[in-house]
Amino acid sequence: MNTATQKVPWYEKVGYSLGDGAANLVFQMTMMFQLFFYTDVFGIKATAAGMILLIARVFDAFVDPVVGILSDRTNSRWGKYRPWILWTALPFAIFFVLAFTTPDLSERGKILYAGITYVLLMSIYSFNNTPYSSLGGVMTADIKERTSISTYRFVTATIATFVVQGLTLPLVTKFGQGDQQKGWLLTISLFAALVVVLFVITFFTTKERIEPPVNQKTSVKQDFKDIIQNRPWKAMFVLTLFLFITLAMWGSSMSYYFNYVVDKDALFVFLSKVGLISEAGESYGAGHQFLDAFGLIARDNSDVFAVGFSLFNMIGQMITLLGVILLSRFLSNIFGKRNVFIVCLALTALFTTLFYVVSPKNIESIFVINILKSLAYAPTIPLLWAMMGDVADHSEWVNHRRATGFVFAGIVFALKAGLGVGGAICGSIIDAFGFVPNQIQTDSAVFGIKLSASLIPASTFFIGVCALFFYPISKKLNERIQAELEERRKNN
Repeated sequence: MNTATQKVPWYEKVGYSLGDGAANLVFQMTMMFQLFFYTDVFGIKATAAGMILLIARVFDAFVDPVVGILSDRTNSRWGKYRPWILWTALPFAIFFVLAFTTPDLSERGKILYAGITYVLLMSIYSFNNTPYSSLGGVMTADIKERTSISTYRFVTATIATFVVQGLTLPLVTKFGQGDQQKGWLLTISLFAALVVVLFVITFFTTKERIEPPVNQKTSVKQDFKDIIQNRPWKAMFVLTLFLFITLAMWGSSMSYYFNYVVDKDALFVFLSKVGLISEAGESYGAGHQFLDAFGLIARDNSDVFAVGFSLFNMIGQMITLLGVILLSRFLSNIFGKRNVFIVCLALTALFTTLFYVVSPKNIESIFVINILKSLAYAPTIPLLWAMMGDVADHSEWVNHRRATGFVFAGIVFALKAGLGVGGAICGSIIDAFGFVPNQIQTDSAVFGIKLSASLIPASTFFIGVCALFFYPISKKLNERIQAELEERRKNN
């Protein structure tokens, strides 16, 4: 339908948001725990694990444009993009489980298995997430509604992130009962089942409202030409690439930071203060028993890493959720998406540097820094994808052609490239400084872990800030584009 701006009902926004909840159960797991799983559970070296993450990007360079081209040219009674969400739901879940399964193989066999399953997971991620992200760009032409949809989307994504970062390690411990490989398999299987359910709900509750101009000719060559000449798209590509390099590097490194840098005795004392330590013979209330059911109560020093890191992540995600809900739409409506992104990302980089200087024994300060970092970063989360919808509009405004899927495919590639490069950088750094899994680390290895958790990700965050200065779609131009496209669609 070529209509004017459309309002989207709240239940459709919720339904759409569940798809990102599903995707984030997978994405956050790969970003936070894939490298850690490969080195400390699966049993391969950090450099080899990092190379697996990086090599997969070569396949993405071919897969992602193909997905964009195919989804833009899909014509069905369900639309262009919705069918892909349904078709890929079950394969997504299956490859997710396989990527966190540990077969009994030689080291070379494990590396080969890890490489194949990770490539398959990232490929199906493209076939699912590019159409899913594109769907958000065609549900409405109203730029404020688009920001609202993105806010709903990332509220659910933040909840999924909260679940992954907060419950994964405790559930692994609880399900595994001393067998880490079994614990990981059962935990991922639980999340994978939830992934299928959420994607199916998204398919049945959403609707596509924007179609390409009626006289638009199909041309892959023109799609490439339009995107290469699109300055906003190039700025967003660089931003997304370095943003997810940073998130993957920092996310991967924090597992090592908490396990090998943070002082366990100080963390034990901190958890005792907040009531997350269970001592023999003590009786507790229902709330304490509820936390214990999810493995969020430490019984001795061996549980401190899982419970402490989970608490660290959950508090960060609670602050992020509040920031997304209360600040993102409010600030962007006043100052514009680009300006809010620049300021908040710069503050995020600043707070990230503080992990380098804080004492490993000062647990309270480590948690406070994470709260500040999470609050600063929160408003940017919905804006990235809302801005990509604006880029698709800008391309249609300039070229009189719309290729939403192809526009988003490039950004999904940048996202996954960042995920792989960030993980590879983290693996290479800690390996170069002498990291050995499941051992007390040398001063050199601790220094490498601290670098990958602080100064290096802060610098790549700042590259993203620089990219935003080349993004030309201001609040005023955005409103002009919306008005002129609305007029065109009325006349079609």
